[in-house]
Amino acid sequence: MEILKLQPAGMDYLWGGTSLREEYGKKIDLTPLAETWECSVHPDGPSAVANGEYQGKTLAEVLKLHPEWMGTKVTFGKLPILVKFIDAKKDLSVQVHPSDEYARVHEKDNGKTEMWYVLDADEGANLIYGFQHPVTEEILRETVASGTLGKHLQKVEVHKGDVYYVPAGTVHGIGAGIMAVEIQESSNVTYRVYDYDRVDKNGKKRELHFDKAIQVMNMDIAPDVKQKPRMVKYYPGCSRELLCRCKYFETERVQVTKGFSFSILDGSFQVVMCLSGHGEIETSDADIKPMCFQKGETMFLPAGLGRCRILGETEVLKIRC
Repeated sequence: MEILKLQPAGMDYLWGGTSLREEYGKKIDLTPLAETWECSVHPDGPSAVANGEYQGKTLAEVLKLHPEWMGTKVTFGKLPILVKFIDAKKDLSVQVHPSDEYARVHEKDNGKTEMWYVLDADEGANLIYGFQHPVTEEILRETVASGTLGKHLQKVEVHKGDVYYVPAGTVHGIGAGIMAVEIQESSNVTYRVYDYDRVDKNGKKRELHFDKAIQVMNMDIAPDVKQKPRMVKYYPGCSRELLCRCKYFETERVQVTKGFSFSILDGSFQVVMCLSGHGEIETSDADIKPMCFQKGETMFLPAGLGRCRILGETEVLKIRC
């Protein structure tokens, strides 16, 4: 058993920028670099192992050899989550993701419930989250065709540190000027509702999926997603803040000033993403090498690893099932 440092897959979607290279050290030769799939076993963008015995293998290959590293809570035999950095230089499309039930029947993939943790946002940046009022299929068809869909969408001003939980079926879109971490089900099923009539690098408009989107979207009024105060717990050497807990994942933000101790039991693997600073993960097992890390790097920690400690001055996200 060992701590795995991961090498992400990169995506060059047309709305991306250059900040993942410039600010987070991603050595991926894509322009734009819109997303890095940091911890992924999805065939559309598998991450690889960058160290140790399994260096060069994909994470999917390693977990096929060691399914017990995922933990007893993982029941389908595949890593159930996908973790990524997102750099939205331009607006993403207005889109929606299906539920597990729909996606498994129609797409042979998982559905996609997700959360966003905002790393940075330009002044005035906003995102789309559901509808301002109930809508119908007829209203949506007419406004998509006329380019006036925006008048029905709930737009939310975004700030650094915001957290948004986006269940499957919620119409949404990350706006220009937002850098975020996304934690989601392991899926790549997206139905575009509207894409601002943009064209790709080949001069073609990207495909819309309106008929499927209508079947899976929630057309009721969206909930209020204004940010509420979150509880931060302070300990000697660190502070901890629960960002999101749902049936698919739990995400915690940890600010380490000296040291942070935690345990990884048999139930679930854990993923550690470094958002700032640098540090080192060590375990109570002398046979497991400590792992140094820095801003932008992501580690996979196998289930059953036991008592661990993060040393240094760093901000991390800790994710598990």
